[in-house]
Amino acid sequence: MARTSYTLEDVARAAGVSPSTVSRVINGTARVRPGKLKAVLEAIERLGYQPNLMAKGLAQGKSLTVGVMVQEIASPFYGEMIKGIEQGFDGTLYHPVFSTGHWRAEQEREALRVLSARQIDALIVLDGLVSEEYLLGLARKMPLVLFGRRVRGLEHNTLLVDNLQGAYLGTRHLVELGHTQIVHIAGPAFHLDAKSRLEGYRKALEEAGIPFEPERVIEGDYVEPSGMLAVESLLARRIPFTAIFAANDQMAYGARLALYRRGIRVPEDVSLVGFDDLPGSSYMTPPLTTVRQPTLELGREAARAVLLMLEGQPYEPPLFNTRLIVRESTAMLRHSRVALPGRWS
Repeated sequence: MARTSYTLEDVARAAGVSPSTVSRVINGTARVRPGKLKAVLEAIERLGYQPNLMAKGLAQGKSLTVGVMVQEIASPFYGEMIKGIEQGFDGTLYHPVFSTGHWRAEQEREALRVLSARQIDALIVLDGLVSEEYLLGLARKMPLVLFGRRVRGLEHNTLLVDNLQGAYLGTRHLVELGHTQIVHIAGPAFHLDAKSRLEGYRKALEEAGIPFEPERVIEGDYVEPSGMLAVESLLARRIPFTAIFAANDQMAYGARLALYRRGIRVPEDVSLVGFDDLPGSSYMTPPLTTVRQPTLELGREAARAVLLMLEGQPYEPPLFNTRLIVRESTAMLRHSRVALPGRWS
C-alpha cells in the first residue's frame, strides 16, 4: 500500500541533503544554496510533505515576505540596491515586496501602511522623510532595517556609508590636480548623505588652505536636470570654476551635458567628479571619475540584517567605506584654461 504521509527525514533522503537543511528551508530564515533549496522544494512537492511551506509560515505567524520602501524604483542608484536586496534573499523562502515613497512624507506613510497591511514579517526603509517617531513605532512591531537615516534608538538597525570620507577623497583628487576653483553640486539640504558630502568637500578645501565660498555650492535634487541647472546658474552669474564635484553621478551627468552645450570641454576646460559609481558612469563621454559606494553590497547587507533579526540574533551594522575611481573626466589644471568671469557668456 502506498504511503500517505512522509517525515522530514524522508524529504531529506529524497532531496539528497541533511535533515537540518530541510529544516532550514522550511523555517525560511537561514540561507540555503540555490541547488539544495531547489532539490528540497521539489522533494516536498513530489512527496506531498505536510504541512506545506505556506502553512508552516502561517502557523508561525509569518507571511514569508519582507517589505521594502524605496524612494524611486526607476532610479539607477536604488535599482542597484534593489538588485542587492533580491540577491540577499536568494536561497531563502523570504521574498521582498516593494513600494515607493517619491521623497514625500505622506506618500511614504501610505507606502508603509500598504506594506504593513500585507502582514509582512520585516521592513527595509531606504532613505526618506517620514518622521523618526513613525519609524520607531514600526520598529516596535517588526524587524526594521534603515538606510540613509539616523534615528536615535535604531543605531543597530541602520546601514551607513562613510559619505564624508568619500566626498573628501573626490574633492582632494581635484585639489591634487591643481584645482582651487571647485564647485560642489550638493544634494538636498535635508538629506543626511548630502550634508556629509558637503562636509567632506569643505574638509578637503580647508586642509588644502582653499577658502570655502558659498557661491560655489549649488543645491540640486540628485537627478540630472538639477546638475544642468547648477551649471547654467554658475555661468549666468559669471562665477569662475575649473572643476566640479557633484554629490551623485546623475547630477554629474546633467552637468556634463550643460557644459557640452556651451562648448566647454571635459576635462580640458573643466574636470568633473561624481559620487556613486553607477553602472553607466564608465560609459559616459568621457568616462566619469567618481566615488564608488558599494551599492549592491548595501542591498545584500540589508537582507542579511533582516534575516538575522528574524532569527532573533544580534546584529551590528558595519560602516561601509568608499573608494575613488579615477577615469578620464579629470585632468591636471593648465593655467591657460582657468575659467574666468565672462569667458563662457
